Amino acid sequence: MSRYILGFVALMGLSLTFSAIQPVTAVAAIAENDDAMTEMVLGDADARITVIEYASLGCPHCANFHANTFPDVKKDYIDTGKIKFVYRDFPLGTPALAASMIARCAGSAKYFGMVDIFFKSQQQWSRADNPLDALKKVSRFGGMSEADVDACLQNQELLNHIQETARKGGEDHKINATPSFVIDGETISGGLPYEDFKKLLDKALNKSI
Repeated sequence: MSRYILGFVALMGLSLTFSAIQPVTAVAAIAENDDAMTEMVLGDADARITVIEYASLGCPHCANFHANTFPDVKKDYIDTGKIKFVYRDFPLGTPALAASMIARCAGSAKYFGMVDIFFKSQQQWSRADNPLDALKKVSRFGGMSEADVDACLQNQELLNHIQETARKGGEDHKINATPSFVIDGETISGGLPYEDFKKLLDKALNKSI
């Protein structure tokens, strides 16, 4: 399981790591900050329990969970109204932080689609010699141009929001690794297989009756 890398790079740090970033003068077709920084939620707002996932888009264990466990969780628990699922960014390292920013810049309507795209292409961009170029290529599948990505990565307010979300996750829920889940207030670490995750959900649902 990936350990949390303490601290985040500042926006200047991103610019230094991704040396290709240049000032963008054109207006990019990216989400307004209110939309980009909203809580990203799937499911019924009035569901009996809330599940919060803290994940890094660069974390292989997170990608495995979303490929092999999450589809059944969505089908059996989210789509049926049993749980409300909240996804929170907990990026480990600069490329994952950039991917989180880009996904949020796509806007709330496209956010989970972008998360899926980044998880599925994780090995391509996370191991690339030039992660920024690789992220830009992947982002095209979500309808974002290179100019959109450049403008997004210069958004200091969004970067601060992601940093604060991760900080509060560590403070409020003792999150120090990904993926981690808060299931009806209880923190669970690790990308569990569906049958094991199902037991935790059923236990929480039974307690809520």
